[in-house]
Amino acid sequence: MSKLRKALDKAKEAREGLAGDIIIDDNISSPLKTSPIKKREERFEKINPAYHHTTIKHIDFQNLENNKIISICHENAVADQLKILRTQILSQLKKLQGNSLLITSANPGEGRTVTAINLAISLSQQIDGTVLLVDADLRKPSIHSLLGFDAENGLSDYLRGKAQIADLLVNPGMHRLVVLPGGKPIPNSSELLGSPRMEDLVNELKERYADRIIIFDSPPLLTSADSLVLSRFIDGILIVVEAEKTTRENLKRATELLRDKPVIGTILNKTK
Repeated sequence: MSKLRKALDKAKEAREGLAGDIIIDDNISSPLKTSPIKKREERFEKINPAYHHTTIKHIDFQNLENNKIISICHENAVADQLKILRTQILSQLKKLQGNSLLITSANPGEGRTVTAINLAISLSQQIDGTVLLVDADLRKPSIHSLLGFDAENGLSDYLRGKAQIADLLVNPGMHRLVVLPGGKPIPNSSELLGSPRMEDLVNELKERYADRIIIFDSPPLLTSADSLVLSRFIDGILIVVEAEKTTRENLKRATELLRDKPVIGTILNKTK
């Protein structure tokens, strides 16, 4: 049995997560804004997701390690950093009385998707409930590729009325973790993410299970309006900052865009 497989077995037994190469800074904050909530019965009639049909994918865990998905393995030098991040996020969400988190960045390539995946896996190992990881980058969905499984359909297909949520959810072979892939890339992503159908879906996902945490991986703030539009429905926001790449001006512009949104912190990524 390989060292990696042994580590995975230990992870399932201990229910503890590992750390990524990330540090949280919670000095940036803003008041929580809640979106209007419709009657639960009305939303359920529109969405009616049945989660017991979740597809199970068998993935290559060595491929995860190659893609820097290190939260699957306990024996990692930076494990404590992700544990600290995980603990802080749970604390912040508790203060906000929320269970949804949007992860974004100022620019492309700063590590937000890998951070979102690592955090989702780590949280699923820590909490007693479940974690739903949503690929909300509808222009360049990549969560399924990084995890190593095929996903022809996803969120974009649901928002266009071409699929049902029950047929899109995937369990990547990890206990208490479910993934909603992005689906087919689309150019009009901002309009769909800001639609009433998306708002109803987010509210239903947030309220259906009290012990579920939903993580949304969303596009960079300075390249599209997608994250800003989606942030209206989310309880907390994290901004990924790449060491020696994200400029002070980029971060300032990103935080100004989110000045009235519930930003709970920044994550310093790729530090040497």
